Amino acid sequence: QVQLVESGGGSVKPGDSLRLSCAASGRSFSRDTMAWFRQAPGKEREFVAAVFRSYGRAYYADSVKGRFTISKDNAKSTVNLQMNDLKFEDAGVYYCAADSTLILSSISDARHYDHWGQGIQVTVSS
Repeated sequence: QVQLVESGGGSVKPGDSLRLSCAASGRSFSRDTMAWFRQAPGKEREFVAAVFRSYGRAYYADSVKGRFTISKDNAKSTVNLQMNDLKFEDAGVYYCAADSTLILSSISDARHYDHWGQGIQVTVSS
């Protein structure tokens, strides 16, 4: 059974850093695209970052470029999201996602991911 489990969320102040981790199990994820999405209250789920399956290149939403770094460890079946200089607008529930077949043009589209974690809360407040 495929399972994605997020950890590392919490409550921080603007400018702080957090590191989210997602542990995948149930099969090998070395050939999967793995991504992070987030959802704020009253808003749709939005793409944050992903590592594309074919060559491991990272992609980011414009809103997090230069502040967030995604990394994938195929040996450990984990994907991490280092979040620096957090802003109020970064708050929300963060979800880990994985898919083995999506194409690059769909990397930011949540509908194309087959597997999801349960989500973890990130709160940014002063």
